[in-house]
Amino acid sequence: MKYEAVVIGTSAGGLYVLTAILEALPATFPLPIIIVQHRSKDERTLLEEVLSQKCKIHIKQVDEKEIIKGGTVYFAPPDYHLLIEQDRTFSLSCDERVNYSRPSIDVLFETAAYTYKDKLLAIILTGANQDGANGIRTIRKMHGTTIAQDPANALYPAMPKAAIATGCVQNILSLEHIKNFVLGLYTV
Repeated sequence: MKYEAVVIGTSAGGLYVLTAILEALPATFPLPIIIVQHRSKDERTLLEEVLSQKCKIHIKQVDEKEIIKGGTVYFAPPDYHLLIEQDRTFSLSCDERVNYSRPSIDVLFETAAYTYKDKLLAIILTGANQDGANGIRTIRKMHGTTIAQDPANALYPAMPKAAIATGCVQNILSLEHIKNFVLGLYTV
């Protein structure tokens, strides 16, 4: 299989796009999907609860030092940066905010890039700031694959626009095409 992990970053408007992508996936989807969704620290498990009711694939919030496994969608806990260690476990951090965010998409993307290198697929979705753009640069530097949601179709286009402006986004796709791309990984 070409990819060993999928990382997704989203912010404002993210629940709708994540639902559209994740509810299409079978319970036997082979890859881990690791997501940073900007949200307040008061939203401890609401996102996971809503998506678990709509999706077949297993959805959970990350635990410290958890081993990354396929067939699971992992969410960064609110108010913690999510890092991927070289041994393919998760690490959580309360370090300063990055791009006004904790969790930060850049932190996830950059650590994932150095772990998975060219076996990483990264997707930037709707959002209202520039978080993820630096991470996209790092992923391309490590020869990973990058996708951004078409800003014309994003509820909040700032985040995909910032990623595209780096010149490191390989594919600019509508939400429907992103969903089909990810679903296509199941048959590869």
